[in-house]
Amino acid sequence: QVQLVESGGGLVQAGGPLRLSCAASGSIFSINTMGWYRQAPGKQREYVASINTGGSSNYADSVKGRFTISRDNAKNTVYLQMNSLKPEDTAVYYCYARNSWGDYWGQGTQVTVSS
Repeated sequence: QVQLVESGGGLVQAGGPLRLSCAASGSIFSINTMGWYRQAPGKQREYVASINTGGSSNYADSVKGRFTISRDNAKNTVYLQMNSLKPEDTAVYYCYARNSWGDYWGQGTQVTVSS
């Protein structure tokens, strides 16, 4: 089992930055990929970004050039630095971790971007 705890969400003005953190515990040795999804009201959950143990990252087109995902393997923590935020980035952001047995999810953290 893997437990994930997100932090760093909040209210920010459009154009501003925000950084999310996700700390993993439990069977962390088994994790190969960590990342973020988000879900806006009335919409399906959508992929945001991910990073593997080697440091290779991927991003959704909607956040490329604005968001940066990073990982501190020593702290078992993944970060999402979000810059140039837009009102359409408003959503609950969920951290996930993937191993050979499946995906694990955090409880989510609210990000609200005001115009």
